[in-house]
Amino acid sequence: MPTFQPGLVHTPLTPFTHEHRIDLAWLGKIIDFHIANAADSLALPMHVGESVSLSDGEKREVIAFAIKQAEGRLPVIAHVSDAGSEIAAALARHAQEAGAAAIVTTTPYYWTPPPAMLLEHFFRIGAAAPRLPFFIYYTPEEMPGTKITAELCLKLIEQLPNFAGVVDLSLDWQFTIELMTYAPRARRDFQLLSGTEHMVSARAIGATGLFSPLAGVAPKLVRRLYDLCRKDALFEAREAQEEVAALRHSIKPGGVASLKAAMREMGRDCGLPRPPLQPLDETGIEKLAAALRTMTAIRAERRGW
Repeated sequence: MPTFQPGLVHTPLTPFTHEHRIDLAWLGKIIDFHIANAADSLALPMHVGESVSLSDGEKREVIAFAIKQAEGRLPVIAHVSDAGSEIAAALARHAQEAGAAAIVTTTPYYWTPPPAMLLEHFFRIGAAAPRLPFFIYYTPEEMPGTKITAELCLKLIEQLPNFAGVVDLSLDWQFTIELMTYAPRARRDFQLLSGTEHMVSARAIGATGLFSPLAGVAPKLVRRLYDLCRKDALFEAREAQEEVAALRHSIKPGGVASLKAAMREMGRDCGLPRPPLQPLDETGIEKLAAALRTMTAIRAERRGW
């Protein structure tokens, strides 16, 4: 299987109508924006795209629509996480049939299986789409209780030919250093991708890609950070890293609601979150807008679509 390099991966938000239905026309506009603003790949619907609030049918609809909308301009990575192994595996099969370039999944929602069962969960999903590179999305802050280890990944390499790498949000450098010490020995093209915009530290360990929710708000800034890191110009990337960190610090507490509010502040309205998530109140919106106005890098970003 040829090595698939995701590069800088944008993770689009999901827009909803006032009746809380997915607005595909609006989603098409969002996808076109990301493609026009230097994304190397798209991954959706990720957690910032409110995937856990989508039905199985809606996930399939979003994946198929994104692939069609992209029209081959860039690859689409399908997020296929679910609580049940067979449900996630069926979604992986659908992604392969629909033309996805890769699949990504996290640990099973709600359940906290022991290592042997977690290994089986990942194996079933990856084996369901054998033609696609398969990435594990490790996000212990969102999905506590289930730990991914270098040992588990090495076992998965032995069992699954299309296991391509880990998208790491743990910021556990001991884990990622151990992973990148041993996994590339077992699979030469094994990849570490940063799941947050802390790219300088991740690149120092060997990360080659980045999943970036903030690329929708500040695509020029995130692209600059990523490009400098890929050139191993880590000292030069420090300023961009600090600017991205300040943006992340302003948005992270409010989660999806803050991200959608920031997009609206940049002239790129993506609608409101789907219940049970609630939008920011007026005080939260004003505080976020004030924070964005103080950021030099944000003032340099183009407003609107």
